[in-house]
Amino acid sequence: MMRKVEDKGTYIARIASADNLEKVNRTSKAVKPRKSIYLKYIKRIIDLVITVPVFIVVLPINFIVGVITLFDVGVPVFFKQERTGKDGKHFYLIKFRNMTFAEDDNGNLLPPSERVTKFGTFVRKYSLDELLNFWNIIKGDMSLIGPRPLPAIFDERYSDRHRMRNAVRPGLECPCIKTDNHMRFYQEQFENDIWYVENVSFIVDCKMFISLVKMVFNSKERGDHAKIKGGDFVGYNDEGEAFSMRRIPTKYEELYLEYLSSFKNNKI
Repeated sequence: MMRKVEDKGTYIARIASADNLEKVNRTSKAVKPRKSIYLKYIKRIIDLVITVPVFIVVLPINFIVGVITLFDVGVPVFFKQERTGKDGKHFYLIKFRNMTFAEDDNGNLLPPSERVTKFGTFVRKYSLDELLNFWNIIKGDMSLIGPRPLPAIFDERYSDRHRMRNAVRPGLECPCIKTDNHMRFYQEQFENDIWYVENVSFIVDCKMFISLVKMVFNSKERGDHAKIKGGDFVGYNDEGEAFSMRRIPTKYEELYLEYLSSFKNNKI
């Protein structure tokens, strides 16, 4: 039986975890999640009071986007991905598809940038594919404000500290309100998520909600925010900082090239 080459992200995540995860866990500060009546009861009530009417209002938009998506990329219309929620519980996040299943000559899917349609680019630019997330909020999987839920395949890659971002219900976004700087890297995002877990309150949520609204209606802020996306979380570098597929340390790039070379030479 012919062996299959290991995916680049999976390979590097495995090596980086073996190299650095134990050290990161040993040297990272413990997280102390905040507990309050607001977090336990009031936050959920506010989510429903805001989300239910909004979900009803955007239903026609979702219908229109769904119909256009059907003609644009065909079936299935929806993209479903397993995400990690509160206390590590998994749920499915559903979005409208915006990529085709186009393949290269070897039968492998083309890069995402080559499969996104023109309508898909439009949908992403204005976050129309995110409107379905309101259903996850109504179900109780998510909240309006909270750490963005990431794919379940990342679970084993987190340090003990960053895994605590799942101590609260995930949200549409968790904007940074401590500084004026936009979060561009996973290390910044994760540390902001941990700050939220330790400081969540009604006032903090109000400030973040205002920041979220500003981002939605500001094309420059949406563009800056999008720069953190598009690169899967992989692991931690030698300095203990989280990195993505867009910022792979040179040594891991070289190790993967050596692995590919070895695989090719021994392939039968």
